[in-house]
Order: sequence, then C-alpha cells, then structure tokens
Amino acid sequence: MRFTRRAAVAAVSVAALLTATACGSSDDSGGDSGSKKVEVFTWWADGGEKAGLDGLVAQFGTACAGQTFENGAVAGGAGANAKSVLASRLQQGDPPDTFQAHAGAELQDYINAGQVEDISADYDSWGLKQAFPKGLIDNLTVDGKIYSVPANIHRANVVWTNKKVVADAGITKDPTDLAGFFADLDKVKAKGIKAPLAIGKDWTQLMLFESVLITDLGPEKFTGLWNGSTDWNDAGVTKSIDDFKKLLTYTNTDRDALDWTDAEKLVMDGKAAYQLMGDWEAADLDAKKFTDYGYFTFPGNGTTFQWLADSFVLPKGAKNADGTKCWLKTVGSAEGQKAFNTKKGSIPARTDANPTDYPKYQQAAMADWKSATQVPSCAHGSACSQGWQGAANSALGAFSTNQDAAALQKALASAAQQFVKK
Repeated sequence: MRFTRRAAVAAVSVAALLTATACGSSDDSGGDSGSKKVEVFTWWADGGEKAGLDGLVAQFGTACAGQTFENGAVAGGAGANAKSVLASRLQQGDPPDTFQAHAGAELQDYINAGQVEDISADYDSWGLKQAFPKGLIDNLTVDGKIYSVPANIHRANVVWTNKKVVADAGITKDPTDLAGFFADLDKVKAKGIKAPLAIGKDWTQLMLFESVLITDLGPEKFTGLWNGSTDWNDAGVTKSIDDFKKLLTYTNTDRDALDWTDAEKLVMDGKAAYQLMGDWEAADLDAKKFTDYGYFTFPGNGTTFQWLADSFVLPKGAKNADGTKCWLKTVGSAEGQKAFNTKKGSIPARTDANPTDYPKYQQAAMADWKSATQVPSCAHGSACSQGWQGAANSALGAFSTNQDAAALQKALASAAQQFVKK
C-alpha cells in the first residue's frame, strides 16, 4: 500500500512504461496455458502485511482447490521496487496472473495502457455490488467498468504513540488541533527527546503533509486539490506548508534516509513519541510484540477518514485467468476479507463484516468508516495517478532539504496543472 520516494524517478518511469506497453499489449486475457499456478505479485514481504497475505492464501487454498498460489512478492522500497519490476514485466508482455495496486486514481495508468481486464460481470456474479458500499463502487468504476477487487480499507491519517513516552511528558489527553499538538511536542522535547515526531522519507512526508492540508483546508477543499476545484495557490495551502515546516522541526534529521518501519522503531524504542502512519501500523506493532501504543486521528482532522484500498486486478495476458478469477473472488469474499484483514490491521471493504471478529483498533475504524467524512490519499493512490504521486514526493523531498516554502507551493501547483483532469 505504500510508495517510496527513493523511486520518484521510478514513478515517472512506471508511467512511461505503462504508456509504452499499451501499444504492444495482447488482447488475449490468457487462461489457455493449462497452468494451475496463480502468481500473485505484491510487496507484502514481512510483518503484518505478510501475515495478512498468509491468511488470504490459506483461504484461497480452501476456496480454489486445484489451484496453486505462487508468491511473486518483491521486497524492499515499500513498494517502489515492486512497481519498477512490474512495469518492466508488463512492458515485456510477461504479466503476473494478478498484481497488487491501489484502488482509485492509481489504476488509471494501467487502464489507459490497456493492461487490465474489465471484471464488471464478475462483480455481478460474485455479488460484490451488494457487498461493497455504493461510494466505493462509484470510486472503483471508470467509464462504467470495474477493473479491481479491493481486499480492504486502510485509514491513513492516524498518529501512533509510545504511551510511556507521552505519559512521562505529563500528557494526559490526545490533542485535537495543531496548536495542542505543537504544545505536546514541546513537552516531549523538554523531557530530552530530541525528535518527538518520527518520520521517514518521501511518501511518509507526503502522508504527514496531507494530514496538515486536511486540517487547514477541511475535507471538501482538500479533496478539491485532486479534482481541480481547489487551487494549489490557495492561502490555505500556504498555511499548511508553514505548519508542515514547523512540524519538521520536531522530526529526526535523518528522515530522508529512513523507511516507515525505521521511523516506527524510533517510537518503539522510546526515542520518539509520535508517528503519523496508516493503520497497517497496528498490525505491524502487534506482530512485533510491541503493545504499549496508543493512537488518535491527526489533530484537526476531526471526523475525516482518509482512505486507501489495496486491490487486485486481472492483467491482460495472464497465463491462468481462471485461477486468477478464483483468487479475485476469494479476495472479495466475506471469508477472504476476514482472513486477510484480521491480520493486516485494515478493515474489510464489505459492509456485512462482524466487528466482533476484529481487534479493538479495527472495530473503531469500522465504525468511523460508516460515519466519517471520507477523503482520498495521493500518497497511496486513491487521489492521484502514479505520475502525480511521484511529482509530489519529489517536491517534498526537495523541501525536506531546502525548506523553501514558496518553491514547494510552486512545484505542487505546477504538478496539479500537469496531472489534474480538465
């Protein structure tokens, strides 16, 4: 579900490769090779992510007798390595049987390139249009067609805490606005914690910046940044950049060299009090046997739920289309979503799930998903294309070093002009 900036250039390369492949991709959806192997291409290689995948694989083995799961996971780079390898394979006409992608705008690149199949008819036969909420179905639909099956819903705008570090600083309640958060960060810093807010590189910085944008703009204007109804030169964006710049003063100076799990370890080790990260962190902390953590929605986001979804597709040219469809059916099934999400830390996309099957955090997230205001995430592909995502990561990477607020706003406005749909 994550994309690192180490390959901001790779992101642009991916888009180029996708476009190039459109001319050479086969119209044959596969399925005639006689293969009973289903190669599932993901970047879920360890922690809560691997545990979730293992749960889904076990259910696939039960539901799809005769088919064999083949793990095509590419580790490292929190997804960037996998996307680079995938782009190369698609260009060479050697797609995996299915691959992980974020639901929403990120899929547009593959759709435009003609690299994924329309599975709308399968949605009807599998009952998914009734199982998934209408808003999600609408988001998944492109020109009347559906191309992916979401395995889950994740929430991006969550702050995770080391409860002991927070308590030692005399903090007894979670902040509800940025002013309160800054005050709490100062309290932690006064206790000798040099960098109370842990952060990593590229996409983790984009996540933090997006949460600040939601606070300063509100959910409607934030969503407008990605559909063109809010100008990136807006004064609210200027304020957000200033607030983000101030937040960076509380972060670790080696942020541009760390992945999200490295930043998470700073929290686990008591070297930081807070980390803004998606709710896959709950499963990862549990898997690592760290239990002394708390969580709250990013200060000022109120009841806004910033969502993303991991999904799977049927690529054109898949060697085992029948096996892939059984995998996709399993991904969307009640049993498959339970097997996956109870271990991964996300919540099911289906509305018929039983909350009591899930740990405490997921129960709270499931309730919020039904009642909160939903906004997408560019850092995780539900709000923007891969090219736009790469441009935003690149701009924030430069800002992390030069702290030039005007240059950042100019770069973000320029990216919007290039990528927003007219």
